[in-house]
Amino acid sequence: MLKKLFKSKPKYIKFDEKYTTLSAEEESIVDMITDDIRQFVKQNNKGKYYDHHTRAVHAKGYCALKAKFEVLDNLPAEYAQGVYTTPGIHDAVIRFSNAAAAIAPDRRLGMGIGLSFKVFDVPGPKLTPDEPDAPTMDFALVNAPVFFTNKLEDYAYLSKLNFGLNSYLDGSKLNKAKFVFNWLTKYGKELPDFDGLKTLNAFRKLATVKPQNPWLYDYFSQGAVRHGDYMGKIRVTPTKESIKKINDPHLHLFSEDEAVRKALLKEISEHDYQFEVQIQLCRNLKKQPIEELTTEWKESEAPFVTVAKLTIPCQDVPEDGNFEAMEHLSFSTFRALEENRPIGRIQQSRLRAYQASSEVRHEQNQVKRKEPTSLRQVFDKTYF
Repeated sequence: MLKKLFKSKPKYIKFDEKYTTLSAEEESIVDMITDDIRQFVKQNNKGKYYDHHTRAVHAKGYCALKAKFEVLDNLPAEYAQGVYTTPGIHDAVIRFSNAAAAIAPDRRLGMGIGLSFKVFDVPGPKLTPDEPDAPTMDFALVNAPVFFTNKLEDYAYLSKLNFGLNSYLDGSKLNKAKFVFNWLTKYGKELPDFDGLKTLNAFRKLATVKPQNPWLYDYFSQGAVRHGDYMGKIRVTPTKESIKKINDPHLHLFSEDEAVRKALLKEISEHDYQFEVQIQLCRNLKKQPIEELTTEWKESEAPFVTVAKLTIPCQDVPEDGNFEAMEHLSFSTFRALEENRPIGRIQQSRLRAYQASSEVRHEQNQVKRKEPTSLRQVFDKTYF
């Protein structure tokens, strides 16, 4: 009893600037990654299921939906940081996607699902160098708590392997074996090692996510972010009340090619839905490492605290999921306040990666690359 009464307040690890910089050697690796991205996006413009230049990852969009982002009032001081300092309600737009670089029927892609959302009317300078005055802030999340690699040099060849995912998607054991071989040996250049097995296992977890209605998943930032004076990760989780509203928790992957989009649109056409936006602050760098993205931060050691609500009102959406809106939008986790920036080496590489993918994609699709300032503009077919 006395221990409970005199329980000390948790100590959180302070933000460290060292997690925001890359060495000259690391910058050269990012050069290679962005070159590969540009080449992939330029070439990836026609397939059996698409006829446009796609994103380098999260190529298959499911839908774009109108939403509200509400920063909660009376947050503890450690959590009222950056964008979460001022309570209030903002318009937002959501893009659901498949995490793969390929476009194919859902049953062939796996159930790595992305949830990105753009929040409007967020004052303050952003970190995107070409859009410092953007009035928006972006979040990019996936339904798995860990990323598949920790090292930039590994990310360089693994991202290239991911770009060739279409060639491994026929379901044959031979192509699966080729994928594993190329992953573990860097295309036959090295012998398999423990790090390779660890990254492959992290990828396997994402590729073998249990199929269910995408509204039911938790979504994670995977990498760490600055949280004002501290460092943490983000989780978006459905409220208990919303989970009860789901009419069909199952996905009919083997009877429908577009099972995911159909499930998303059917539910939101019948009822609203709400997620809690949560922050998991780092308390121990050994247990919650910033640079080891393959290591999950255990909730029992670093609890999640709700700082905002993401509400999606009931809405009618065209069968294509608002295709033009979701394809013309761009998302970058660096379209953010300094106080909420991504941190860590892999995270820093994403600044240029996101920008390269968006620039080439918009140019090749002959679509204006510009940032909307309102929800109305997103769904205005004459805006882009």
